[in-house]
Amino acid sequence: MRIMGLDFGSKTVGVAISDPLLITAQGITTIQRKGENKLRRTLAQIEALIEEYEVSEIVLGNPRHMNADEGERSKLSAEFKDMLERRTGLPVTLWDERLTTVAAEKILIEANVRREHRKEYVDKIAAVLILQSYLDYRGMRDSASGAQEPER
Repeated sequence: MRIMGLDFGSKTVGVAISDPLLITAQGITTIQRKGENKLRRTLAQIEALIEEYEVSEIVLGNPRHMNADEGERSKLSAEFKDMLERRTGLPVTLWDERLTTVAAEKILIEANVRREHRKEYVDKIAAVLILQSYLDYRGMRDSASGAQEPER
């Protein structure tokens, strides 16, 4: 069982996958979208990755405003969530992604990635940050509730 993290944008979708123990997130790809309203190919690529990595759950970034209001991008993410659930049959959790792109940019700057190359990686790194935040939350929630760790 793995969890997939998605950073859904108008031109790209960053994709990250958890390890089987649900501890860490790794970026795997950035899907280039053909257009704002053209999602069939994007959904097909996500489905192929779900099958390849045996994904059982999806975490989708929810780009809320800093005051927690939902804007146009947040509404589009909610619509994409519904499409993903219908198409894949998997549960999809909307997860607050405020400042993940800023944090991803900062990581790339600190790693001395040239400005012209940052666009190639920023969405995948943002997806990693979204998924890692969710995994950390799950880990804290499970340990607070006294959930047993699976045998290894």
